[in-house]
Amino acid sequence: RGTEDGANIGPLIDEKSRSAVHALVADAVSKGAKVLTGGAIPAGEGYFYPPTVLVDVPTNAEILKEEIFGPVAPVVTFKTEDEAVKIANSTEYGLIAYAFTQNLNRGLRLAEKLEVGMFGLNAGVISNPAAPFGGVKSSGLGREGGFEGIEEYLETVYVGIADPMND
Repeated sequence: RGTEDGANIGPLIDEKSRSAVHALVADAVSKGAKVLTGGAIPAGEGYFYPPTVLVDVPTNAEILKEEIFGPVAPVVTFKTEDEAVKIANSTEYGLIAYAFTQNLNRGLRLAEKLEVGMFGLNAGVISNPAAPFGGVKSSGLGREGGFEGIEEYLETVYVGIADPMND
């Protein structure tokens, strides 16, 4: 069930979601990606999908074009920073991107160039209730959380007050 002591991963929400994740993995493998771990629907009840790492993922794999929403890490190699940005931005989605680098300037450049609503630099989890959560492109419009999230529910009213010194 994913709630037992010692469990460190839970199930996906339903069979449709698990099948969609597996279809993306299968497509990548059919196009040349290699599975380092995971990659198969396990036997048993529930909608579990194992943590999966794919390497040598070709840029024409659907897994690089879609939002995965499952425990899959597709690894793509690149030669230049510009090539990495081009690959990352070649999808209609843009929820979040992560970069791990010792070079802070490179990380900040990537944060500016990547077409995403959120960016994690040297961190795998950046969720914070005080921060705005949301994506760009087909990953959403608007934000939840933070000051930006409350603005969706507010109406701005301009109030002009006469200057008492000019009466």
